Amino acid sequence: MSGSSKRVFVARLISAPVFDPLGDQVGRVRDVVIVYRTTMRQYPRVIGLVVEVPGRRRVFVPMGRVTSIDAGQVITTGLVNMRRFEQRRSETLVVNDLLDRRLRLREDDSPVQIEDVGIEQQVNRDWEVTRLFVRRVQERSSAFSAFRRRGETMQISWTDADHPADSAHDQEATQLIAAYQDTKPADLADVLFEMTPERRLQVARALDDERLADVIEELPDETQVELLSALDTERAVVVLEEMEPDDAADLLGELTDEQAERFLTLMEPDDAEDVRTLLSYDEHTAGGLMTTEPVILTPETTVAEALAHVRREDLPPALAAAIFVCRQPIETPTGKYLGLVHIQEMLRHPPHEAVGIMLDTEVDPMPPDTPLAEVTKFLAAYNLVSVPITDENDRLIGVVTVDDVLDELLPEDWRTTGRDDHRRG
Repeated sequence: MSGSSKRVFVARLISAPVFDPLGDQVGRVRDVVIVYRTTMRQYPRVIGLVVEVPGRRRVFVPMGRVTSIDAGQVITTGLVNMRRFEQRRSETLVVNDLLDRRLRLREDDSPVQIEDVGIEQQVNRDWEVTRLFVRRVQERSSAFSAFRRRGETMQISWTDADHPADSAHDQEATQLIAAYQDTKPADLADVLFEMTPERRLQVARALDDERLADVIEELPDETQVELLSALDTERAVVVLEEMEPDDAADLLGELTDEQAERFLTLMEPDDAEDVRTLLSYDEHTAGGLMTTEPVILTPETTVAEALAHVRREDLPPALAAAIFVCRQPIETPTGKYLGLVHIQEMLRHPPHEAVGIMLDTEVDPMPPDTPLAEVTKFLAAYNLVSVPITDENDRLIGVVTVDDVLDELLPEDWRTTGRDDHRRG
């Protein structure tokens, strides 16, 4: 291996656990930090790892503190600086900045796209970027390219390709998204937030509609508006329809009335109606906080059927903690609201029993104009994760969950606090 003792491909390293010498996990790998040498014909030096530690904080771990690294795990000295990582101008992130970048082979000037990056530990213990796993890209304007195997992949040396100083304008996001496919939307949102606006938009455009909607819900308001405005109108409308109605309403509430109305007019009528309803309430009241899509069932529904509903993968945990029982119709606004059933209560009953016999009627519903402070006290006093909201006709119109309340109580910049206030020493 040309004097090297170990080679690891970065895309396979992402999400690998990081352990201290005692075997305790301290976090997971999220990226690899490199710096270029004097010329692009020299191997870049790997200076450290971006590691996500508990609390979704990303910290920098210098390679000098890494005692062992492979595709399965990383071992460190245990001395991890907990200051938040901030990328410097001289640094390049492998996953964020290099994956999907287009280069040209020196031998024939043909275009290729980076799908993975190989790093190797040298005999002096330093780590360097030495190999690239690339895929040929067919150029429509080149007649010669027609004779090449479309999509052919190969492994090449770093020095076998020309590396322009800035090729972000010609960069896709397929491999970056693949590297984060198993992460939670909030984690991917953190990654997007730290990107340049141009790169953030490239990644957003490459995400599927549902994933993009989930990620946008986790971004700060300003970044949400930036992305929505940069998407083409048709895609933006689809993403809004995929979002939870309360999150979509919050986002549209950040726009001008004219912009919000334009999107609402283009949305599916049922989706638009839910969002319009939420926009009609003051944002600091139960109506402004609630979601219009809780689990609503009739009293005749069996425990087995109810549990099947709360097992849905797309259902947020706070909404899966209870079902709300109403007369027909069971879409908001429903028929008469009867009560709620906690999932713990359902687990104590046989599968064939009807949920209507196990109602918790002591949790009184709240009107939509209830102030945030009262909703907060109610949830805390009764140890609840959600509270029903009904109109003057006792129809269920929505549910406020504890995560909605926390979002409102925390400072506006809670998602970004600490991102920019520390640098590595």
